[in-house]
This record gives sequence, C-alpha cells and structure tokens, in this order.
Amino acid sequence: MVSKQKVFFVCTGNSCRSQIAEGLLNKIAAKYFEVYSAGSHPSPVHQNAISIMKEIKIDISNHTSNSVVEYLNTGIDIVITVCDNAAGEACPVYLSSAPKVHWGVEDPAKFKGSEEEIENEFQRVYTILAKRTHAMVEKYSNTKKFQ
Repeated sequence: MVSKQKVFFVCTGNSCRSQIAEGLLNKIAAKYFEVYSAGSHPSPVHQNAISIMKEIKIDISNHTSNSVVEYLNTGIDIVITVCDNAAGEACPVYLSSAPKVHWGVEDPAKFKGSEEEIENEFQRVYTILAKRTHAMVEKYSNTKKFQ
C-alpha cells in the first residue's frame, strides 16, 4: 500500500482560500492525500467560505484556522500557497524541503461590493481553486508523484 502524500495549503489568514482548497482536495482525493491548511496569521474561517462549500455538499463548518508553526517537522510532501503574501515573506522556508507550488488567488474576503457581488467573488475563487485542484489530482493519479 502506498502511503498518502501530505499536502499543505498555506494562506495568510487560513480563513478562505486555503480552507476551500483543503475541503476540495479532501473530498475528491482523500485516497491519495492527507490534506492540511494553515496561515501565517490565522483568523476565523470565513462564513462565506463555509457557505460556498456547503452548496456543493462539502462541510467545512468544523474547520479551524491554524498557524503554519503547528506543521513544522510533520513530513509535508508538498506546500501549495494560495495567496501572494504566503508565497513571499509569510511562507516560512523552514516548513520543509518539500516542493512549493504557488496558486495565487485574490482574497475574496477583501472584496468590496454588495452581498451578491461578494458571493459571486467567493464563487469565482472557488471555481479557480476547483480547476487547479482537479488538475493536480488528475496529474498525480496518472504519475503518483508531484510535478
């Protein structure tokens, strides 16, 4: 039996993008991956992130926002940053020697507009992360390694 690869989504707040990506990857590829997420400056999981995931039958309402420090020396196999801050100074290089991939996506929590426009922004960010997550799983399931 092949051991699951440990995937670590990192974002500044660990409130939206990394939580969505963690929920997605857990739902579609739990047989391949152990999935974690954390932030350099954790803040509560955003209600709109919970709502957008609930629409597709993925419950992240019990997720917590964690600090990247909690994952030091945990044998992470790949680090995926989902915001520009996390990819730069906020993403500690000491996490591991694991490959690091950057999926920069704008923070929907910072979007200004009507309630409907904000919900649309969360949907847009979800769609981007869903495409990237599915592509990653397809590539991995064909090769059994990260590329």
